[in-house]
Amino acid sequence: MKKEIDIFFTAMMFYTRIPCPKNITHDPDYLNKATRYFPLIGWIVGLISGLVFLAFSQILPVIIAVLLSMIASVLTTGAFHEDGFADVCDGFGGGWTKEKILKIMKDSAIGAYGAIGILLLLVLKFTVLVEVLAMQSNPVAIILIFITAHAISRWAAATIIFTHNYVREDELSKSKPIAKSYSWKEVFGTAFFGLLPLLYFVYYNYKIALVLLPVFVFQWYLSRYFKKWIGGYTGDCLGATQQVCEVVFYISILALWKFI
Repeated sequence: MKKEIDIFFTAMMFYTRIPCPKNITHDPDYLNKATRYFPLIGWIVGLISGLVFLAFSQILPVIIAVLLSMIASVLTTGAFHEDGFADVCDGFGGGWTKEKILKIMKDSAIGAYGAIGILLLLVLKFTVLVEVLAMQSNPVAIILIFITAHAISRWAAATIIFTHNYVREDELSKSKPIAKSYSWKEVFGTAFFGLLPLLYFVYYNYKIALVLLPVFVFQWYLSRYFKKWIGGYTGDCLGATQQVCEVVFYISILALWKFI
């Protein structure tokens, strides 16, 4: 049990800016196993975002509360996945060979593709969230919308680790320990924590499970696109997949609530 707790805190240390016990380090073996808790970290990020929205929506307009909830999410993760999305936009937008794409993504500076891409993504996420949350008044459901979106999108991103190869060769890459290997515990853990929050909505209407279809259609397309151009994935690719699948989840929920 102590080992699993340490692995969980390793995941929290790697994926968020939340303070962890001082004995937790970036142990490569624990980092590799931490994948199983990736969607569970989504629970925490989603919970924080949801609570911020609920608190500020009581005293401020919905659009401001949504914006503050997004800021809370970014602060919690340190813009970890948003940075990956911007890097992917720069890399695949400006590179025409595997080597060039990987080199651009490694550059810490953001380019035009990255700036435009992340701006459009955040505007889309904000707009859709305003519409989704305007249709829901149940505080529990609101919290679970955030939790489910963050959990499922992280599960979708994690599945790429199980199906594709990590393509960076440098040992200093921050994502290399996660990419080395996995066991059934990682596969089961990501699926369990990724799907569990969705059961709340499925309990009231089983058709809500259809939200998984567009999420994994986009996950399939992105993973196929990454494989075509660079032969697999990098940590930035996982971050980009998480961000895209999170937005796709919100759009899918909005569409399903209107038509079912």
